[in-house]
Amino acid sequence: MRTLITGSIAYDTILMFGDHFANHILPDQVHIINLSLTAEGMRRDFGGCCGNIAYNLSLLGGDAIPMGTVGKDFALYRDWMHSNGIDTTHVVEVEDTYTAQAFVTTDMDNNQITAFHPGAMTDASMVDAREAGNIELAIVAPNDKQAMVQHVHTLHGSGIPFIFDPGQSIPVFSGHEMIELISIANYVCVNDYECKLISNKTGLSLASIQEMAGILVITRGANGSEIYLNGQELHVQAVNVSEVVDPTGCGDAYRSGLLYGLANRLDWETSAQLGSLMGGIKIEHSGTQNHSPTLEEIEGRFHDNFGKAISLS
Repeated sequence: MRTLITGSIAYDTILMFGDHFANHILPDQVHIINLSLTAEGMRRDFGGCCGNIAYNLSLLGGDAIPMGTVGKDFALYRDWMHSNGIDTTHVVEVEDTYTAQAFVTTDMDNNQITAFHPGAMTDASMVDAREAGNIELAIVAPNDKQAMVQHVHTLHGSGIPFIFDPGQSIPVFSGHEMIELISIANYVCVNDYECKLISNKTGLSLASIQEMAGILVITRGANGSEIYLNGQELHVQAVNVSEVVDPTGCGDAYRSGLLYGLANRLDWETSAQLGSLMGGIKIEHSGTQNHSPTLEEIEGRFHDNFGKAISLS
């Protein structure tokens, strides 16, 4: 099933600072701060919610169709997508801009200082979900606000079922806007903190959000996830991992499992279990697209964690 993935596409530059920020920031001088930190290590990763979800879905054998806007520096990322069998037909380059980029400096306590440049992402509303053609399933992941609103209404109007995943974009929406988008989505997926943000912004209780969303998925990190549907609550455990290396992108990996399950008409519990496994595999690696398990490895670990078999395409 062709699955449309809308959202951000970005480069992540990670700088490792071999000391503690607290040793270099004078609390009584923060109003005139002028600080230069020398990074002992650096890596550049492919990222963005759209790119991460598409990558993970492709690992599962899914037919991922990413849609978003990028800049003149996208060639390396495009080659990476092609090498992983991902169709970039609907990834549009915007002239005289840069692809969205996050610059993250991390100290020895895992504190982070991040600068984000949205770049071409601000033009994401120039692409139309209808241009993707024969799409049977979609996700609206964090992106430019106008683009997210446009995609939600386009998919809803076209009768294409989709997951609404507001994520880190929640702060840009008003309470009224958030209620409107949740109410017309087929499924809503957020983490526990994001769900609390939505509740505070809208004034809705968890029960009201569940009722409005129809099917609500809440991820809770090491505590697993819950699926609320038809007045029932399903709890799915987190998987066993060899080492917690980097949680960045685990939520996107989880969503790939949900999308694969929906596309292949698996039940919700199995879909969420697959999402949990993909998140667990990701957390064992640095970066968001540096893990590359085979289908056989995924199937084996699924059986080991949940005591049942799954057959991937």
